Amino acid sequence: QVQLAESGGGLVQPGGSLRLSCAASGTIFSINIMGWYRQAPGKQREFVAEISRGGGAMYADSVKGRFTISRDNAKNTVYLQMNSLKSEDTAVYYCNMYQLASALTYHYWGQGTQVTVSS
Repeated sequence: QVQLAESGGGLVQPGGSLRLSCAASGTIFSINIMGWYRQAPGKQREFVAEISRGGGAMYADSVKGRFTISRDNAKNTVYLQMNSLKSEDTAVYYCNMYQLASALTYHYWGQGTQVTVSS
């Protein structure tokens, strides 16, 4: 079982920056991917970014070049540095983790943290 705790959300003006963090606790396997999704009001939850333990990262086209995902394996923590924020980035951001153990795959979600970009 894994618990994910997000932090770092808040209110920021367009063009500003925020840094989100997500700390995982519980049973962490060696093969796992941590990342971020977001959900704006009235919209479906969408992929933002993800990163493997080895550092391989993937980004949604909408955030590529503006957001940077990183992780600290010793701390079981993933970060999302968000720069050049736009109003359309406003959403609840959810941390997630996929784990592969033997032939089984597990998926965990955090509680979410609100990011509001507004002038």
